[in-house]
Amino acid sequence: MTPIHGDKVVEEIRKFNKSLYILLLTGHKDLAPPLETIKRLDIQGYCEKSDKFDQLLLLIESGIKSIEQMREINAINDELEKAYLESIETLRYTVEARDTYTRGHSDRVAAFSVLIGRKLGLSDSALRTLRVGGLFHDIGKIGVPDSILLKGSKLSDDEYSEIKNHPSIGAHILSNASIFRDIIPIVKHHHEHFDGKGYPTQLAGENIPLFARIVAVADSFDAMTSKRTYRDSLSIDVVKNELRNNSGSQFDPKIVDVFLDILDNDFDEIKKIQEKYK
Repeated sequence: MTPIHGDKVVEEIRKFNKSLYILLLTGHKDLAPPLETIKRLDIQGYCEKSDKFDQLLLLIESGIKSIEQMREINAINDELEKAYLESIETLRYTVEARDTYTRGHSDRVAAFSVLIGRKLGLSDSALRTLRVGGLFHDIGKIGVPDSILLKGSKLSDDEYSEIKNHPSIGAHILSNASIFRDIIPIVKHHHEHFDGKGYPTQLAGENIPLFARIVAVADSFDAMTSKRTYRDSLSIDVVKNELRNNSGSQFDPKIVDVFLDILDNDFDEIKKIQEKYK
């Protein structure tokens, strides 16, 4: 093959298609790719060209069966994903039935988090996890008494201590189901502070999971820009100053910089989210 040989062709294909089943044939032993190349490029079948067609037919038959199995697995995964999302929504609505503020808040936090994730260049899969984690970050409030959760005035120190249990409660609720594995770090650590003075485990810096650091900024921004029974929403200029003043202490400075850039240059996206999830 010219100008490039088989494994180089496969390398080009893998740049845009990771799942294609590939059977590589070669007419010369000295052109055969090394084993590490076959593994790296995920070449599922390999053989030398010869008059022994039985070997080739077996490889083709094996390939066809593998493709059929992968299609079945993908169909099952689609069903599991659907069930997973439905489970999330059911639990989320349980919290929202108690606290009407939580619904719009969780939707906005999820959307703001995805905006930050896109600016950071996260993959589609990562953005999906980030979105679901944002939607679900306050699920632990299901274990907070109504007298505290629905209080119309500022919380006392004891009441605030009770509220601070919700990340651990949320992580515990989700811990017995493997489908929630990827979002548990968001739920558990979105109130950690970059300087190690947050809760529940006083993680600091990059020891705090990235997605939790992102949700922490989105969560605080929405809390500051939302009207509550005990105070009005803060102006955007005040919010920007709060983010800057707490950069490096409460928040990851890199995440703050990214979000401030969004507020300065893509504020229309912020407004669309706020309008959509009033």
